[in-house]
Amino acid sequence: MAKYQMPKYVVATSNEIPPGESKIVEIGGRSIGIFNIDGEFFAIRNSCPHQGGPLCKGIVTGFLESPTPGTYNYTRKGEILRCPWHSWEFDIKTGQSWWSPTQRRVRKYEVQVESGEDIDASSSEREKGPYIADTFPVSVEQQYVVIEID
Repeated sequence: MAKYQMPKYVVATSNEIPPGESKIVEIGGRSIGIFNIDGEFFAIRNSCPHQGGPLCKGIVTGFLESPTPGTYNYTRKGEILRCPWHSWEFDIKTGQSWWSPTQRRVRKYEVQVESGEDIDASSSEREKGPYIADTFPVSVEQQYVVIEID
């Protein structure tokens, strides 16, 4: 039995979304936010599970922890997303809600960074025709952010 392969979508070049920045894209009728956290890319659905607010347009923040009175540590900078409608907070890396971690989460998607040579635009299922076109060597000097969606 052939293994099902999820479709891949190129959403940006890797330098188009610098660390600490994000981009919202439309793929297959879904609005998805792509986030670059310290050079690593994450993708989540741009819809808050609470009331459907535009989650990825919210504030990206971290946590303020206090191990003892008067001592404060700012942790997880750039990893927490706060919904602009009702301030529900979600972990960008996992989709987990901090209000109700076992019951609420936002949909996350797999993201890879691939070189242009790795992105296969052709299909092995195509039938070869009788004509041969001139071909030329091509080099790709970019890396692309690619999302897989089922």
